[in-house]
Amino acid sequence: MSGSEKSEGAFRTIGEVASATGVAPHVLRYWETRFPELRPVTRAGNRRYYRPADVALVERIQRLLNTEGYTVKGVQKLLAAETRGDKALLPPVVPDASTTPAPSPTYDPAALRAIRDRLQRALDAA
Repeated sequence: MSGSEKSEGAFRTIGEVASATGVAPHVLRYWETRFPELRPVTRAGNRRYYRPADVALVERIQRLLNTEGYTVKGVQKLLAAETRGDKALLPPVVPDASTTPAPSPTYDPAALRAIRDRLQRALDAA
């Protein structure tokens, strides 16, 4: 049974998480040593099983490292600050530029005409 056929709340193996997120299994194992918040359940034979919250954390760590430009140390500090509830260390919330309307520019028609006239005179003189 593939990861896409499992229910949303089902545990995922390291291979399934790797396929779903694009993060290699050896990287997932490394992240487990660096981020104490990432602790999949281990069962017989030391097999890892990732809960939905673990998968969401993997996706978030990947985004922070590969899209937002954080370092491993930076992500560690961010996750630790969230765990402690330390708002001072959290990055500021920046509104999404695609949903924030740009301010309308204001133009002075007289100033624009003056610029146009100067440019026209410069072209005529050339």
